[in-house]
Amino acid sequence: MKASEIRELLKWVTENVISFGGGMPDPSSFPVKEIIEITRDVLSTKAERALQYGTTGGILELREELIRFMNKEGIKIDKPENIIITVGSQEALDIIGRLFINPGDYIITESPTYLAALQAFRIYGPRIIGIPMDNEGIKIDALEDTIRKIIDNGTKPKFIYVVPTGQNPTGITMSMERRKALLNIASRYDLLIIEDDPYGYIYFGDDHPPARLKAMDSEDRVIYLSTFSKIAAPGLRLGWVAASSEVIRWFELAKQSIDLHTSTLNQYIAVELLRRGIIERNIPRIKEIYRSKRDLMLQALSEYMPDGVTWTRPSAGMFIWLTTPEKIDTGEMLGVAVKKYGVAYVPGKSFYPSEDRHNDMRLNFTYPTPQQIFEGIKRLALTIREYLSQ
Repeated sequence: MKASEIRELLKWVTENVISFGGGMPDPSSFPVKEIIEITRDVLSTKAERALQYGTTGGILELREELIRFMNKEGIKIDKPENIIITVGSQEALDIIGRLFINPGDYIITESPTYLAALQAFRIYGPRIIGIPMDNEGIKIDALEDTIRKIIDNGTKPKFIYVVPTGQNPTGITMSMERRKALLNIASRYDLLIIEDDPYGYIYFGDDHPPARLKAMDSEDRVIYLSTFSKIAAPGLRLGWVAASSEVIRWFELAKQSIDLHTSTLNQYIAVELLRRGIIERNIPRIKEIYRSKRDLMLQALSEYMPDGVTWTRPSAGMFIWLTTPEKIDTGEMLGVAVKKYGVAYVPGKSFYPSEDRHNDMRLNFTYPTPQQIFEGIKRLALTIREYLSQ
């Protein structure tokens, strides 16, 4: 086991430091009044159920509400048995490791990819192969070449893990063409796809968001993960998985030995957030907040960053991926950024499965205030200029 660089970073970032390091939503996006009202109602009318043990798969009402919620996005789930409620999507990632990975197995991810997924998978001893990305997402030619090499070696990958929309850490959204090609490859080589979709519901690009892989999945080979953390509040610790009933049954068996079931009270709160249309009404507000903050950070980057520094322009998610000239090691530079200039970020190295790059960083734009975004980027630019001048 290895400490999360992000969690460790959050420990020593003080109030005087502007932090782009976490992956936290804007607190103003939380439907606080509604959650207070719902909690009171749930405890007044359903206390005997909401405060009791529940089933491992999750309460039936929540799974039924999620079927309706996903159907609006084109994800057609037939029955509640195709869904399990988890403690955030992070628990789902750990269960995937338990179910599918034996030591030495090959698994494929984007490169860079979600750091906490790498953490969850690595415990089970796989060989993780990262496939490079461009502005349209995972590079399909490189993906197919890698799969062929693994098969020629006498085995095949257990699964392909992707974050197609507003990818963490890059903010890149996979194009529709790449999504089709990815599903085609998975079909030809008979592979599972893990679609991690925390940001698909808060897509704030100017165009229409591409269809989910699960919505395009005609062969039941996509295991779909999502969460209430980005559309309601992360403190609820609620996620869900949609997959074939056989896969969900194995998820239930694995979850039984971890925590028996997800918080019953929080599930009943989520039922009402969906049933009363609160989440649906709140999503446009979240999109507007995040679009505005993204635009501010992009503006600040274009105003302050020196030549040779590049960055992504996300249409979903919470992050901008910044690349500095190769002479800079962003891990080494972090101490100076925090102690001298009072700004923090997450160095990019840990997001690469092979940890073979050193000059990138992840910047969160959703949590800092507009004033902190401008001041923080200004300080970060000063840090980079100092390192470039050495």
